[in-house]
Amino acid sequence: MCLRFHLPHISEAAMNALAATNRNFRHAARILGLDPKLEKSLLIPFREIKVECTIPKDDGTLASYVGFRVQHDNARGPMKGGIRYHPEVDPDEVNALAQLMTWKTAVADIPYGGAKGGIGCNPRDLSISELERLTRVFTQKIHDLIGIHRDVPAPDMGTNAQTMAWILDEYSKFHGHSPAVVTGKPIDLGGSLGREAATGLGVVFATEALLAENGKSISDMTFALQGFGNVGSWAAKFIHERGGKVVAVSDITGALKNPNGIDIPALLKYKDDNGTLKDFKGGDSMDPNDLLVCECDVLIPCALGGVLNKENAADVKAKFIIEAANHPTDPDADEILSRKGVLILPDIYANSGGVTVSYFEWVQNIQGFMWDEEKVNFELSRYMRRAFHEIKAMCKIHDCNLRMGAFTLGVNRVARATLLRGWEA
Repeated sequence: MCLRFHLPHISEAAMNALAATNRNFRHAARILGLDPKLEKSLLIPFREIKVECTIPKDDGTLASYVGFRVQHDNARGPMKGGIRYHPEVDPDEVNALAQLMTWKTAVADIPYGGAKGGIGCNPRDLSISELERLTRVFTQKIHDLIGIHRDVPAPDMGTNAQTMAWILDEYSKFHGHSPAVVTGKPIDLGGSLGREAATGLGVVFATEALLAENGKSISDMTFALQGFGNVGSWAAKFIHERGGKVVAVSDITGALKNPNGIDIPALLKYKDDNGTLKDFKGGDSMDPNDLLVCECDVLIPCALGGVLNKENAADVKAKFIIEAANHPTDPDADEILSRKGVLILPDIYANSGGVTVSYFEWVQNIQGFMWDEEKVNFELSRYMRRAFHEIKAMCKIHDCNLRMGAFTLGVNRVARATLLRGWEA
């Protein structure tokens, strides 16, 4: 069995993303006129869990790791968020990511709050059996604090469907067969069809909604995608199928451009066969940094945070930016691009397709009735379009941009649920 793990560095950009999340929340709270005490209460996590996980290694020695889970808010339903295995686990970042999941699920109008967690380890240094033992010990320590109607984990950095299968099995030993306790599971254990493509497809539905609002469609537009992993490759495939012209793509192996449009099916096959974009014959090589400022109508950053900043924002030629990555646009760039009249579709909405289909997986498991892929995709389309129109309505009411429209929508829903449940009781 091959488990692939992608372990990006927790960078300064990630730390800036935390500050930006807090600032966006506070700005939204001011626009909404929230009571300062309620505002403070909404920022404080519901619960933070820290556990010691000791396992025997394959060589017979013992190794100890710290596992954690931040459960941010449960006013609108069970908490939801990823479990990451990463050597540099930063408590502040995890707190902010748990908070971001609270707003993201509220924007998508799915009945969850936010959570995040994981284990401070490097999965590349552990064998499959060591990873399994570690996952099972972690589950033993937190099984009474997660659950179908309490907190539903999912894969994140350094974890995958197999990790979820181990959690499901261990949790079920204590609580009986419980497929809905995690999402992002293998299909054979109750995972949902359409989950793998969900974030990329959600990005495309979000793009269609924004373009339609501006009297345009995907087939009229040229696209540049930074990042060609899970999200970028699926988004490129769906854009190509809808008649859009992808003129530039990049990933960590290189970047290429073709003003006449890249043959995406051929590129997907080439990358699958060779593991790289380098030397693909259907386009010219380019400096990856130039992709963000290349000639295109729509720019879709699908990889790292903080890639659009004050150094390059003034040179961006795209008229629309779709934030498929988390926090790709820093606040300086936000300001510069707004002044240029560039429309930015924020990450809190644009990349919510993944958690929306995770919700569909949970629903299917609870019902014991699985959907076909067509139904999954139809419902995803409905949720993404509805959320866009609700964001636009908030923009109109509060005279704000799409980012603040999304944050005010999400924060308002959580605040209302909190007050209705009896916040001061």
